[in-house]
Amino acid sequence: MASGFFALLDDIAALMDDVAVLSKVATKKTAGILGDDLAVNAEKASGFVSSREIPVLWAITKGSFLNKLIILPLAFLLSAFVPWVVTIILVLGAIYLAYEGAEKIHEYLVPHNPTETRIEIKPLTEAEILLLEKDKIKSAIVTDFILSIEIVIIALGTVLGQPILNQSLVVTFIAFLATVGVYGIVALIVRMDDLGLTLKNRNNSIAKFTGGLLIQALPQVIKILSFVGTIALLLVAGGIFVHNIEFLHHFLDSLPDVLKEFIVGLIGGAIALIIVSLLKKMIKKK
Repeated sequence: MASGFFALLDDIAALMDDVAVLSKVATKKTAGILGDDLAVNAEKASGFVSSREIPVLWAITKGSFLNKLIILPLAFLLSAFVPWVVTIILVLGAIYLAYEGAEKIHEYLVPHNPTETRIEIKPLTEAEILLLEKDKIKSAIVTDFILSIEIVIIALGTVLGQPILNQSLVVTFIAFLATVGVYGIVALIVRMDDLGLTLKNRNNSIAKFTGGLLIQALPQVIKILSFVGTIALLLVAGGIFVHNIEFLHHFLDSLPDVLKEFIVGLIGGAIALIIVSLLKKMIKKK
């Protein structure tokens, strides 16, 4: 009886060793997409009133966990029975990401309603602020869903051929790491100003200087993250296009992979933006 118990412990230890090794490989493979995920979600979670930052971030985090709970079992089932569907889902998600990135660039480069003159700017009501929050939270969760699919599929690709238990443990660990790690860092970023204010109110000169630096740095960090987040959307989309659409495998082979993926993502986003704009005009005319 005792020998059977120790044999079971030995099997569990061996399983954990295998999972640890596979998780290390999967983490390396998904490191790039996790960095993109951080940049995109930090940009999505910024821009709120200070008192609402943590509640909004918590709402997005809960949505991210729910995304993973939906994606993980579906990914295992699709990978086992209809793997070609996974590719279609990835490409559709990439089109959405590319569209979102191209739309941000378009909004920056092309002034919207240039002839419109605002005579009076009224402060938003509490109901209007909450409505804007809901829209931004919804957008962040949709983007997280697409990025989560990419993270899960990449992690799954590193453990194909392994026993289903190993696959489940490794991919679930990566999915959990993606949510906790990314949104934990995002929370630290969006609370930089509060930390800076706390330090600035202390009597220590070094603390005052550091606090002032953090307060001044936050707007610049947010701007940088907004820019990086937009580039990340196009890079992630371009990477999916290049790796999953055959005729793009050797497109612009002379260029570095990063530049090639950015160009492909930008072209895909521009096409999606044109199509969506035309559809909106047609619907508006009708």
